[in-house]
Parts: sequence; structure tokens; C-alpha cells
Amino acid sequence: MLDLRPVGYVIGLLVAILGATMLLPMLADLIAGNGHWQVFLVSALITMLVGGLVALSCVNGVGQGLNIQQTFLLTTGVWATLPVFGALPLMFGETDLSFTDAFFEAMSGLTTTGSTVVTGLDSLPAGILLWRGLLQWLGGIGIIVVAMVFLPELRVGGMQIFRSEAFDTMGKILPRATQIAAQISVIYVGLTLACILTYMALGMSTFDAIVHALTTMSTGGFSNYDASFGTFSGAPEYAASLFMILAALPFVRYVQLVNGHTTSLLRDSQVRAFLLTIAVLVAVSAVVLVQIFPRHWEQAVRESLFNIVSIMTGTGYASVDYMGWGGFLVALFFFIGLIGGCAGSTACSVKIFRYQILFSAIRAQMRRTRTPSGIFPLHYQGRTVTPEVLGSVMAFFGFFVVSLGAFSVALALTGLDFITSVSGAATALANIGPGLGPEIGPAGNFAGLNDIAKWLLSAAMLIGRLEVLSVYTLFTLRFWRG
Repeated sequence: MLDLRPVGYVIGLLVAILGATMLLPMLADLIAGNGHWQVFLVSALITMLVGGLVALSCVNGVGQGLNIQQTFLLTTGVWATLPVFGALPLMFGETDLSFTDAFFEAMSGLTTTGSTVVTGLDSLPAGILLWRGLLQWLGGIGIIVVAMVFLPELRVGGMQIFRSEAFDTMGKILPRATQIAAQISVIYVGLTLACILTYMALGMSTFDAIVHALTTMSTGGFSNYDASFGTFSGAPEYAASLFMILAALPFVRYVQLVNGHTTSLLRDSQVRAFLLTIAVLVAVSAVVLVQIFPRHWEQAVRESLFNIVSIMTGTGYASVDYMGWGGFLVALFFFIGLIGGCAGSTACSVKIFRYQILFSAIRAQMRRTRTPSGIFPLHYQGRTVTPEVLGSVMAFFGFFVVSLGAFSVALALTGLDFITSVSGAATALANIGPGLGPEIGPAGNFAGLNDIAKWLLSAAMLIGRLEVLSVYTLFTLRFWRG
């Protein structure tokens, strides 16, 4: 029989930690001198109490480690449970959201999707704004650890190809998974501090710099303003673009970098492909903008760079309403959101490495067609791609496309129009943030959607963030039979 106590113990501890984190926005409200701090105090006490009791009740079941079933349950259970408690301040606070809306907002935060149902951000208490940023920042560090420690071992979506890289620093084996997780955490905090200081140097207030740095490094996209990043045009857009790109690179390469291997980052083929893709897309977008609209080259390049990086990394900031850029660029923005960043980063969506393996498989098949007797093994970064990895990548693509279609149809059945349904499903599964159209596009939000649609989108956010297959595995009889 499956022992759920180790899973419950870890989830309980993480819930308690989330509750302790609520004390930070409580302090922000106290410093701001408003009475909203009581909301976070009550929410923190409830969350820490429940989490602590669950952990204590399950502590006698903690053994030497988790088996494969328990690990699958843990990866999904954490992201399904934490939004329930993360929603409490949003329900009790000045936002006064329903449970559906509060859960949607918390799920969007922790999965770093960035879709929001909250309006009037400019006038909300400091604590609520900070809490939204903290949810995304915690989700960002969480998904890095999951991507580099858990998913390779679960052989999900081709992530097993990074299993050795997560613990191998160019020939030097790191002693334990906890060591690399600790180093990743230090790097993540360091980059966040650098982002805060950069934003402050470019004119942001201290509070705005903190919150936007939290949501930039997590590639989450929550902002303190209804106008999103359009409030900070000019130099801050370049800075945000830089840090979004840094957040979308594989953090294990940063670990190798600080351990003395200075060439490991640029030798990574997915890093080079990611940067090249951004450069090409920005160039194309800037040329189109200059040709169609009366824009200065600098403005065209800046707006193209910021918004393309934001969508491709899944951050979801918007500095302008690009729905007015014409049909070609709007269609381009839809598809670049399905590219994503690098594996083992805070970025989301399909990920660059899967496209590289897919295109390699297509090239190999074309060569086999021309030379049936030839042998054409697949390689990725100097290593042979095993049939297991290739099958996992292909399964990911298949399930992703089927999920996109299923969620699009389900959303349409709730009464949404075609563009809202398809772009909503895509933005949730790929954890991008804004969709397309007047309602959920860069100038709108998700508040006007019906409750069923919000629950569907919340489920899609969870499925997409955990690489699709790790969630669907839980719905197979073979998994429960062990």
C-alpha cells in the first residue's frame, strides 16, 4: 500500500514555510501604517498551524527517501496545495476575492504564469502587492529545484537527459542534490538583489524595485500597476529584458560558472539557440514596426526586445498593447510564447532543448529516407539521445498539443469566443500570462471570465508548470498499482 506520510510531511513543512513568509507582507503593511497587516497575521497563523499539524502527524512515516510513486505525488501535491493557502490573504484582504478568484491568482503566482484577476493594482495595500511578488518568487526557485532534481529522475518529457548535468560540474561530481539546490538558491537570491539595485538605480522606488525584481527573476510578470511595465518606459525596459534573459538560462550553468568553469554557459547549445532565437525575432519585429508605424528605431527595438523576451520567457509583462501591432506580429507573439526558455530555469513553456531534439529527429528521419541502410544516431550536446529520451520528448509534444486542444474546447464550451479560448488555453499551459484579444490580452485581465473557465485555466497552469506528463501519470491505473 502506498504510504502517503512522507508526502504529507514534506507538503506540511512547505505549507508552514509559506505561512511564515506571510509575515513579510505583514511587516510591509505595518511600515506603511495601514491596518491591513492583520489580514496577513491571521492568514499566517492559519497556514502555519495547519502545515505544522500535518507535518507532525506524518513525521513518524519519514524514512530514508521517497520512492517513485511518492515523488510523483509530491511534485503535483505541492503545487496543488500551496495555492489554497496562498489564496487566504487575497480572500480576507482588501482585494476581497472569491475563493475561485483567489485560488486562480495564487496558482498563477506560484506557477509564475502571471495571469491576474485583480484590478485597481495602483491603489492596493503594499502587503498585497508584495505577497503577489513573493508567490511568484517562491514559485520560481521551486520550479528550478523541481526541474533539476525531481523531473530528471522521474524521466518526464525528456528531462532525464539532464540527470547527470544536475550533479556533474564538468567532471566534478557534486556530493548531494541538496548542495546544488543550495547553490542555485544563493545564485537566485544574488541575481534578485542585483535586479533590485539596477531598478533602483534607474529610478524605481525601493518598493517597486523589490516587487518587480521578484517577478522578473521568477519570470512571473505580476506588477504593482494595471499598466504593467508600461509604467516604466525607457531604460528599465532594457534592464528587465536583461534579467528576464538571465532568469531563462539554465541555473546549473551558473553553478558550474561559480565553480570555476567559465565556458560552460556559452558552450550549452540550448543557450546559444535561445539567444539566437531572441535576436532574430527582435530584428524581425523591429523592422515590421518601423515599416508599418511611425516609430524611431530605438523605440521599435526597445519595445520589440522587451515584449518578445517577456512572452518567450513566460514572464508576461507588457509595456504596450501589442494587439495593435497588426495581425502578423500578433500571430508571431502567439507562437513565440510556445517556445519557452532553457531547461532548469524559471522560464516556462515547451523549452528550447525539446525543439532541438525534435528537429534533430526530423533531420535524421529525412536522412534515413534518402539512405535507408544508413545509421544516423541522434546527438545532443555531444551525447547520444537514447530512444527513451526521444520517446519522452515526443510524448511531451503529443500530450501538450492534445491538452491545448482539449482545454481550448472546454473553455469554448463555457461560452468564451475562439480567440479567448485558444489563447487562454495556450497562455495557461505555457505559463505565459496575457492571452490575446480585448478581454485577456495585454491590456485586459482574466477577471471577467466565468468560474468554470478560471478553474480550467488553474488546472492548465498546474499541468503546464509540471511538464504535463508528471501530472497525467497520476491518472493512470498502473501508477496506483505500483
